[in-house]
Amino acid sequence: MSSIPSHQIPASENPTPPAVATSQSPPGTSPSDPSAPPMPLRRLVGFSAAVSGRLRRGLSTAAAHHPWAMIHHTELVDSPAPRASLQLAAPPCASHVLVPAHLVDAPPLPAPGSDTVRLGYGFMLRAASADGLLLLRFLDLRGTVPFVTRHGFDTARALALAGAHMEPDITLFVLNPLSGKMVRLPDIDGTTKTLRCSVFGILTQSERPHRPPDRYAVAVLNKDDDSGRRMFVMRRFLSETGKWEKVVALPSPLPLGHQMEINQEPVAFAGRLWWVDVSWGAISADPFSDRPDLSFVELPRESVTEPMESTLGLSRYRRIGVSEGRLRYAEVSQQEPFLLSSFVLDDGGNGWTLEHQVALSRLWVGECLPCQEIPRIGVIDPLNASVMHVTIGNLVLAVDMDKEKALGCSITSGDGPDRLFGFLKPCVLPPWLGSCRIPSAGKDNARSKTLSDILVRVDKDRTN
Repeated sequence: MSSIPSHQIPASENPTPPAVATSQSPPGTSPSDPSAPPMPLRRLVGFSAAVSGRLRRGLSTAAAHHPWAMIHHTELVDSPAPRASLQLAAPPCASHVLVPAHLVDAPPLPAPGSDTVRLGYGFMLRAASADGLLLLRFLDLRGTVPFVTRHGFDTARALALAGAHMEPDITLFVLNPLSGKMVRLPDIDGTTKTLRCSVFGILTQSERPHRPPDRYAVAVLNKDDDSGRRMFVMRRFLSETGKWEKVVALPSPLPLGHQMEINQEPVAFAGRLWWVDVSWGAISADPFSDRPDLSFVELPRESVTEPMESTLGLSRYRRIGVSEGRLRYAEVSQQEPFLLSSFVLDDGGNGWTLEHQVALSRLWVGECLPCQEIPRIGVIDPLNASVMHVTIGNLVLAVDMDKEKALGCSITSGDGPDRLFGFLKPCVLPPWLGSCRIPSAGKDNARSKTLSDILVRVDKDRTN
C-alpha cells in the first residue's frame, strides 16, 4: 500500500499506446452464447498454442514501442488529474501506475482526537487480463483503539494497538492503464468487509480476433466450507450484467485429501482463470460459464526448489505465467548454483515439458550483481519464452535462458506492498488499448464496430 506523496502528476501525462497483438476467443465458441457447451480444456490449451505464432508476427512491428510493461507500484497521488496514468518503462525497468486520490472517493480521515485511526491505505495490483486491463484493490485499514495520555504531554497521545480492529474496507477497480479510465466495481453483498475474498482474477472476451474486449469477468474461487462436502464456491462479477453472482456447489477436481492454498495472482489463459498453489498445482475455470467446470493441473514433479514450511514463502521461487500463447511454469532453487528452470504445459493440458535450465551463479553479469541474496522469480516475459526476469534484492535481472546470459538489469525502490505474491506483474499492452473503453452493462461497444458492421445494422433497421 502506498500513501499520498507530495508531488503532483500532470493531467496531460499519457504515454503513447504501444503496438502489440492481442488474444482472441477460441474458434467454434461464441462468447455471447452462454448456452454453448464449454470447450474442453485440452482444445483450449491447444488453441492458445496455435495462435502464439500470429501473436509474435504482430509484435514484430512494435520495435519502437513498449509492447508490455512490468508493473511495480500502484501509487495513490495527490493530483487533480482526471484520470490515472502509467509511468511506462521498458523491461527490465519497472513501470508504475499513478491514481489521483480524488478518483477513489475514500472515506474521510478520522477526526482528530477520536478513538479511530487509519493504520494503512492504498492500492495493490491484483491481476491483469491477457489484453492489458488491470484489476486494482484499494484497501482502507482503520483501527479503534484506546488512547493513552503520556505523562508530561498534555496534548500528546499514544496508541495502544493491542485491541485494534483489523478488518479493512476493500474496493475493487478495473483500470485501463493507457487511457487512464477506471471503473469501480460494486461492493460484494453490499459490504466492503470482504478480506476473505481476496485472490481475484480478471478475464476478458472478444467476439473478433485482435480487437478490444466486449466483456470481462472478475472472479474469486474459495473452498465451500458451508457445504460440508468437497465443493468450491465462485464469486464473480460480469460486466454484461453489472452485478456480482455467487455460484455454489462446484465439484472439486482435487485428489482426495488435498487442499489448495492460493498463493499467486490468478492467470488468464485459454479462456479460463487459473488459481495457483505453487506448492503443487493450479485449478482453472471459465467464469463466464453458467456452471463453471473446474479442472486441475499438477505442477512438474521434477522440482528443484526446496520444500518450505510457508507456501507464501515458496511463491517467491515459483511462478506460473503466460508466454508466447502458452502456459509456463518457472522456478529457481534456493541453493548454489541457483538453478533456474522453465517448463511449458503440453497441448493436452496434462503434463509439462522442461524447456530451459540455467545455473544463475555461473552467468557472467559484471557489476550488475551487487549482492548475495537468493534469486527469486520476478516475471515471465509474456512475449519471449526464453527470457526470465529474476529479482535479487532490489535488483531486477533479465536472463536469456537460451543464450545463458544476462540481457540487462535495473534497480527497484523496494519489494512493494505485495512482496509475497511477487511484487512485479506483467501487463501486455495491445495497440488499441489506449483508445478502447472498459466494457460495462447496457452499453454498446460502438467504437469497436467496423464500418461494414454499422452499415449492415442500418440496412436491417430500414427493412424492419
